[in-house]
Amino acid sequence: MQTLSQTQLEAALAAADDADATPEERAEMLMEIGMGLQQWPRNAQQLHDAIALYERALELAPEPARALRARITARMGTALQALPDGGAATLDTAQACFEAALPVLQAQGRPEEVAEAELNLGLVLQALAGLGRGRITDAIAAYHRALRTFTRESFAQEYAVLHNNLAICYLSIPASDERGRMREALAVQSFEEVLKVINLVDHPSEYAMINNNLGNALQYASSSHVLENNLRALAAYDEALKVRNPRDTPLEYANTVANKANVLRRLVPEPAQAGDALPGAGGDPLADALALAREAQEIFSRHGDAQKAALMAEVVDDISSEMTHRRVQSH
Repeated sequence: MQTLSQTQLEAALAAADDADATPEERAEMLMEIGMGLQQWPRNAQQLHDAIALYERALELAPEPARALRARITARMGTALQALPDGGAATLDTAQACFEAALPVLQAQGRPEEVAEAELNLGLVLQALAGLGRGRITDAIAAYHRALRTFTRESFAQEYAVLHNNLAICYLSIPASDERGRMREALAVQSFEEVLKVINLVDHPSEYAMINNNLGNALQYASSSHVLENNLRALAAYDEALKVRNPRDTPLEYANTVANKANVLRRLVPEPAQAGDALPGAGGDPLADALALAREAQEIFSRHGDAQKAALMAEVVDDISSEMTHRRVQSH
């Protein structure tokens, strides 16, 4: 039985040999078939096949067809960056594809084609920066160029992707200078921009993920408004927990309740406040934090994540000791 990949490849080869079509038409057909292979790849081989089709298309496309050649080159870049077995060298090649295609697309392409190439270039630069082979600021610049076209009103999905990636980029830069606080604020702002696009009903898993990430950004931000940020973080985690639950998404749920336990501990800076009710924190933040930490520990242990289970066991011990100390102090 033929696979979809085999059928498409045979069609592509036939298209490349069609004497009735012009070289430009044959190149465009190869690109379209490569895009079809790449859209829902069942395995890495289909991505390699798509890259081979793009390479053949570039051989066929005449030099004067600069816009077509740029589109094919950009498509090849997206296939290269998607390869799970690619590595840094493949990302370097993908970067070269986007950088070669962009000047032509800027001159002859549509604004959304340019923005898409900038978005994908940003993804590649972000991945390379994570490997120590580039600057994260270059990825940030590419994302901002894409945002000139991918506005919230006209391209909501791309807008959300860009702001999510921007937030991750901002948070990945060590806060070693005076601009660190500004980048943390920009990360929070970007996560909030994503939440203007996605919602609980239509995008539940993304909604939960972004709220969890927003909570983390808020509670660890270097700010003079610590209490306000922690309460906002608590509200964000509660939004995430409208989706995440121990039955359907146990590990994601455990991550969020572990984060919530940590922020609850931060809501009790002084022993005198140990039993005070704070906005959004329940009756006793430390007791609530202990219950959540124990729940997270149990879930991580049950699902075989020994490292996180051990970490939460330490958190449980720390909170228990803190509660004992506070009881002694209060007598």
